[in-house]
Amino acid sequence: MKITIHPKYKEQHEAIVNLTKTFFQNNRVLVEGSRNSIKTSFLGDEEVNIKFFQKPGIIKSIIYSFFKATKAKRSFDYASYLMQNAILTPFPIAYIEERKAFGLLGNSFYISHQVNCDFTFRELIHNPKFPERDEILKQFTAFTYKMHEAKIHFQDHSPGNTLIVKKENGLYDFYLIDLNRMKFEELSLEQRMDNFKKLWLSKQMIQIVAKEYSQLAQHPEELVLKLLMEKSRLFKQKTARKKYIKKFLGKK
Repeated sequence: MKITIHPKYKEQHEAIVNLTKTFFQNNRVLVEGSRNSIKTSFLGDEEVNIKFFQKPGIIKSIIYSFFKATKAKRSFDYASYLMQNAILTPFPIAYIEERKAFGLLGNSFYISHQVNCDFTFRELIHNPKFPERDEILKQFTAFTYKMHEAKIHFQDHSPGNTLIVKKENGLYDFYLIDLNRMKFEELSLEQRMDNFKKLWLSKQMIQIVAKEYSQLAQHPEELVLKLLMEKSRLFKQKTARKKYIKKFLGKK
């Protein structure tokens, strides 16, 4: 078993390991997937999330054991990098990897703070009359710009992966979650606009985002709007084609 704990929590080693040992017992379920799931529990007085990654198949087990960082390790490392660059994410406490015969990866866990958000970005998509929607979009755009400037390419920048916490004086905090798929690289304007495509922005939302981003990045608004509209359109068309093909083939 490999255990990596943030220095702040070194003295709670035993309690952290116990969280994984009792994972399948009385913890509250947040997300229940076929292979991965998330539960909440307490580490002392702190509410925490425990994300469980089920033992992968033999091929992936070999890959994650010897050639590529595990999802649990990436979650921890990427969260640490985000925090170093002042990008909010639930605080990374620890990750644990179980090892089987020949050092092959078994189950693994990632433990982080529980962030009790007010809503996610998804609510803005589904409710055009959401209170302060335009202002939240502007602040979210500034948040994404800051992320891009820090050379963070979050490949799962989608509606459910941003938790939003309302503060005082009309300000909002944005927390990134589900961090497994990231690259750290200099991003062109085209790549930056492509990074918005999975958010399923409406035309009205695209106009607000394009105007705000163009001001921050000091690019012509017409160019930013054109790129953002095109990236969003192509993504929606591609997704619709996939759904049609699955339906045609009788797949769920």
